[in-house]
Amino acid sequence: MIKKLIVTKGGNKLNLNLENKIAIITGGSDGIGKETARIMSEEGAKVSIFARNLENLEKTKSELESLTSKKIDIYSVDVRDQKSIKTAVDQVINKNKKIDILVNNAGTSSAHPIMDITDEIMSDDIGTKLYGAIYMIQAVVPSMKKNGNGSIVNITTPGGKASGAKTVPTSVSRAAGISLTKATANELSEFNIRVNTVCVGLFKSGQHRKRYEEIIKTDKNLTIDEFYNDLGKNVPLGNRVGEAEEAASLITYLSSSQASYISGTAINVDGGASPVV
Repeated sequence: MIKKLIVTKGGNKLNLNLENKIAIITGGSDGIGKETARIMSEEGAKVSIFARNLENLEKTKSELESLTSKKIDIYSVDVRDQKSIKTAVDQVINKNKKIDILVNNAGTSSAHPIMDITDEIMSDDIGTKLYGAIYMIQAVVPSMKKNGNGSIVNITTPGGKASGAKTVPTSVSRAAGISLTKATANELSEFNIRVNTVCVGLFKSGQHRKRYEEIIKTDKNLTIDEFYNDLGKNVPLGNRVGEAEEAASLITYLSSSQASYISGTAINVDGGASPVV
């Protein structure tokens, strides 16, 4: 029986029945990934976060466990390293016996003019966003097949559908991620494994905070609120930048049984900013 989606003020509590679901979130130590980990944990899932920086992981673990009163497992993993991924995923399976949910969220924006692109820039971006997602999918699918179901959510951007100028390699990697979503959704449907992508627009995140920190080196009077207000001024819905939980709530919903008939789709979460649906 499909339950009604409920959002309550204050805690943004959803009623998604993720009790005893085992979830892995890559890039989960900050921003949308971190908020997804929080919401999934509050919904009852047992969450493992994969990220490179152990110090950031430990800080996130402490914060989330304090907020949710639930245990969060962390793994220092570079998603470009297939062997390390396999080892970490096997550890999650050995501890929890299965994997139900994968959120591929690793990677930040890397946008350059085409004439500035180097092999290093290109390979690093594709390695993290595309190969990393492929390696993670390959690692978790055997467990999902054994379960008889599973949900995979790839995080991309609307730029993967409609690329702007000077957005390589990000737009290329994101377009590939959207294509990967459709191909794997079609392939894995016979095993009741759903695959979707959430295309995120402008959100408050670590990469924008770093940009702000660079700006205030020369413009010391600029506040973080002023920075975000300027960043979101052209977004049709509210002329604002999104909050991480606004993307994380959708990611969590798509990971749940309430989205049992949704697969192979790419949903924009960008305040209506993208020129394409």
